[in-house]
Amino acid sequence: MTYRKRPSRSVTNQLAELSMAVPQVVMQRLSLMMLAGPNPSARDLREMNMMWTEKMIAFHESWSAMTFEALRANQQLSRCLFDSFWSCSPFNLLNAPAHTDYLQRTASNILGKGLAPVHRRAVANAKRLGNH
Repeated sequence: MTYRKRPSRSVTNQLAELSMAVPQVVMQRLSLMMLAGPNPSARDLREMNMMWTEKMIAFHESWSAMTFEALRANQQLSRCLFDSFWSCSPFNLLNAPAHTDYLQRTASNILGKGLAPVHRRAVANAKRLGNH
């Protein structure tokens, strides 16, 4: 039997891992900048340049992923609203908790899609910089 990860759980895990990885990466990179002094080596310059480039790419990927997930969710919500016009019955009100749960899952999915690129890069940088 296969189990699907709950989106809220994966967002929680991503946030927990980010809270551990980000301070490590910041500490490593600030140490690198301080040790480099006023004349950084070519390797140090590459690392500093990569730091800014990665941030811009992760930001772009994050916003793009959140936008596409929000568009997908809005399209599905519009379809549900349109379908509800054709099936007007008092029994649809009984599904209100399911609709609320759907909206919460959707918001969590959007957040998870936005965190994924940042999480992926921060954890990879923590591992890479921790090996130096």
